[in-house]
Amino acid sequence: MAGDRSPEVFFCRRRFGLLLLAAAGLWCGVSGVKNPSCHEVKTAFQIRQIGPVKLVPDVPTADSNLQICGHGAQTCCTKKMEESYQMAVRRERKENIQTLNFELKYMIVGHTTAFQATFESLLHSAENHTISLLETVYRSMSKEAVEPIKELFTDISLYLLGAQTSVESIFSRFFDSLFPLVYSRLINPGITGLSEEYTECLRLTRQDINPFGLCSKEAVTKLEKSLWASRMFYQALGVGIEVLNATEHATLTKECSRALVKMQYCPHCQGLTLIRPCEGYCLNVMRGCFASVSELDDPWRDYISTLEHLTNEMAGSRDLQLALLGIWNSINEAILHAQLNGPHLSATVDKVCGQPEEKEIKHLPDNIVQTEEIIETQSLTMTHSTTLSNKRSSLPLKASKNDKSRSLKKMSREFINYMKRSKTLYASLTERLCDGDLVMKDSSTCWNGEGVVGSYTSRVVTNGLKAQVNNPELKVKGLDPHIGTLINRLKQFNQAAAENTNLKTEKMAIREGGSGTGINEEMESSGDCDDEDGCQGSGDRSHTKDVLRVNPDDRNESNPAVKKMGTTTTVIVKPSPKHKEDSNMGNQASSSLFCIVTTFAVLWHYLS
Repeated sequence: MAGDRSPEVFFCRRRFGLLLLAAAGLWCGVSGVKNPSCHEVKTAFQIRQIGPVKLVPDVPTADSNLQICGHGAQTCCTKKMEESYQMAVRRERKENIQTLNFELKYMIVGHTTAFQATFESLLHSAENHTISLLETVYRSMSKEAVEPIKELFTDISLYLLGAQTSVESIFSRFFDSLFPLVYSRLINPGITGLSEEYTECLRLTRQDINPFGLCSKEAVTKLEKSLWASRMFYQALGVGIEVLNATEHATLTKECSRALVKMQYCPHCQGLTLIRPCEGYCLNVMRGCFASVSELDDPWRDYISTLEHLTNEMAGSRDLQLALLGIWNSINEAILHAQLNGPHLSATVDKVCGQPEEKEIKHLPDNIVQTEEIIETQSLTMTHSTTLSNKRSSLPLKASKNDKSRSLKKMSREFINYMKRSKTLYASLTERLCDGDLVMKDSSTCWNGEGVVGSYTSRVVTNGLKAQVNNPELKVKGLDPHIGTLINRLKQFNQAAAENTNLKTEKMAIREGGSGTGINEEMESSGDCDDEDGCQGSGDRSHTKDVLRVNPDDRNESNPAVKKMGTTTTVIVKPSPKHKEDSNMGNQASSSLFCIVTTFAVLWHYLS
């Protein structure tokens, strides 16, 4: 007992008493019982940039005009402050969602730009490839054909970027422009100085007489699959940006604004600037405010699946780069078909459009005509074969490993791997909005909308409109019309992509003979090795073969007796390049048979 009376104990008890008095004085000041002040409220009002500081009173007053934060006692809030708080919560929610969407939006916008640049690079490479081979194989019409080819690739570019046109109409315009050149330079090389009326007649006649046969239709079918997948993928990126922008600017209802003010700022009115909402309370408020936005969850998940499927399509059998480089083969086959049917086409055109002007042709003795034709044919064939072989290495038949366009597959795969992580974007939106410093998670006290409590005891509802019937914090009237339009937009896009892809996949499987090699198998077998990296082995040689024919324009003279029939002299035919090695043997066999038949037809023409 003696120790209790020591000076040290006495001073410790005195210091403890002073601390209790100081704490009691501080509590009285905060609670407004003694020395009431709104200084802390004014500071928070200014730091958060809610509105003019002059709106905040210096001391608590009894304001009966409060619509949201009235609690029947003295308060640091006014009606004007409540209005500022409502504008503040709308601004804060928009900024919060923009922050949450920033990385995803940045990825989509960046990929859209890169994807467009890749399109342009691939188109430019394919255009140069086509023009180079045209100048090598069909020199007599190459200069005049450059402009139609440029227009063709321009139209393809516009189609890829969403222009309201079709691949069929694009190629129809191209073959309309090509036919007059093929007819006057290859089928009938004696024609010169075609009038505009005669050229227009040839254009109009092309669709009726179908000089290019099935080759023109096959060109559309082959390219349409790859262009469609790339076009839809590009449109999908735009749809994603549209959805994200719409959610950032989603309108908050009056009930939602009031509920947010009650949750975040009504504690300030009582001087409780540091207290935060209970987590369950925040979830109820946010799920009520964003009930319409949460309805985007299902269509957004389908949208991500659509993106993934389109990526697989582009990386599989619908490889855009190979399809664009293959345009030359389609054009070449179409020209060859027209040449082989030259006499019939000439007879038909003569009936419809009349006789065109022909250039003067020198006569040769009958006994040396056939011999000279055969000798010139052999000589020109060897010359053109040598020229094409020398230029082969410089022609852009395959993309270089240093070409930026080769990164299309890798770029798309990396992008879709990132996008798949956002499948739950709208399912987890309210949880992310209530994350961080907004709510009390590890504290024993929090704000429940009425006062400070140990925990939130009301029922916490789930996401979606239906669940909000039981929301204790606010009433939700129905689906936001703007969000409803956005949901329909997503559903329509997903449905269109799924239907078109399924139909074309089935047709493609039938056309390829049911080899059993699907898109997914193709991607799995390829691994990280792209086709353009030279991973196809010896089968790649099929990509370097082209149709070579001798131009009758390159001769010195022509026999008037064979002015139309003498157009096709010697033809060396090779199979069109295919993407699958397992079909190379069949293609080479069919092409060899076609080569034999064509050669016999030409020899028969000259010897008969």
